[in-house]
Amino acid sequence: MQKIFVLDTNVLLHDPGALTAFADNIVCVPIHVIEEIDSFKKELSELGQNARQVSRNLDALRKKGDLLKGVPNGLGGLVQVLFTGYEHLEDLSPLHKDLPLSHLMDTLIIKAALELSEAKKNVPLIFVTKDVNLRIRAEAMGLKTADYNREMKDVSELYPGTGELFLDDELVRQLGSTGSIPLPEGVEIFENQYLVVKGRENGSLSILARGCKKVGELQRLVDLKTPVWGIRPRNKEQHFALDALLRDDIKLVTLIGKAGTGKTLLAIAAGLQKVADEGIFVRLLVSRPIFPLGRDIGFLPGDVEQKLNPWMKPIHDNLEFLMGLSKTDRRFARNYQDMLDKDYIEVEPLTYIRGRSIQNQYMIVDEAQNLTPHEVKTILTRVGEGTKIILTGDPHQIDHPYIDSVNNGLVYCAERFKSSPIAATVTLTKGERSELAELAANLL
Repeated sequence: MQKIFVLDTNVLLHDPGALTAFADNIVCVPIHVIEEIDSFKKELSELGQNARQVSRNLDALRKKGDLLKGVPNGLGGLVQVLFTGYEHLEDLSPLHKDLPLSHLMDTLIIKAALELSEAKKNVPLIFVTKDVNLRIRAEAMGLKTADYNREMKDVSELYPGTGELFLDDELVRQLGSTGSIPLPEGVEIFENQYLVVKGRENGSLSILARGCKKVGELQRLVDLKTPVWGIRPRNKEQHFALDALLRDDIKLVTLIGKAGTGKTLLAIAAGLQKVADEGIFVRLLVSRPIFPLGRDIGFLPGDVEQKLNPWMKPIHDNLEFLMGLSKTDRRFARNYQDMLDKDYIEVEPLTYIRGRSIQNQYMIVDEAQNLTPHEVKTILTRVGEGTKIILTGDPHQIDHPYIDSVNNGLVYCAERFKSSPIAATVTLTKGERSELAELAANLL
């Protein structure tokens, strides 16, 4: 049965393509949503870009038909602009008029959805918003509500990049002795998926391997004989991560995990190995999405380095830790500042990445869970020849108001690239920072 979906402003600001994301159903956009979107159109941030794109999408539909009656979306459904009896703030009660403007617009949007629900009693109506509190308010007023999740997945269903595979003991031994075996028939894996290959009969027989679907092989991971800037893997996931980080044929690595699992430390150690030791890349480029794309950092004092310094402290801490592990690992510089002076490391705000072409660099984007899918696309399309990019983050620690654990750039990227031979994903689960940090992450 065809349904009606009434979209809140934050849904369209999160995904301008939401207008055509509901298949053969009816999508209604209250006029108040368009008014709110109009207030964002001059912003230079991601929200401003999305607001302008929504306006362009609606204008394209307007040219095809009457938006008041509904314009076909090409999938059997309609897109419609919704006018109701509550068009102005004056139509609300005196109690509502004392609310902040944002609450007043939310109230107008809910009332528009309620009026449509009353007029279309025989058609299921769902109010779609990413605002948790607004969903509660709408439910209390009698509306059915839903979060916007275009992937239609729970975070537990997302691609982890790792797994287990049980094979005959003889095949496992063959993998250990020869280094590779043909991919067994009937085994379904993704490209560059990391596996713990175990024997069916002997449960203690296990080997760490990588699935190479393109060549039809399982390849045994080589033991790391020497530390990577003083770092040795403490668990199998860290071994998987270091393998992906050090492989030159893998150009995109997504590291997902909670606090203390070693994502950033492993990425920086591998980057220093490739830049300072092997000379594969010209420099290690590190960035964090503290500032949304398009927003300036001019209100902070000092030059770009000084402005970013408070936000880049976690990177500094990891570098100082790595350089203090042993004297041999300090042979290229005495401290973090020396690394900057020798041009081994560059700190670059994501604000200025648009328009760049980044060549022959080992690039780390930390806290990538705070990026939108569009921002991740903007970053990846800046990657030039010879550059490797690492995205690290925890989808359960999101500060952005319009994304969540499923619809953020980090997991979006992992899902979209899971079949690519030049990409790999590793989910780290065990905290290794300290016993206290691991307990805090699990218990609090």
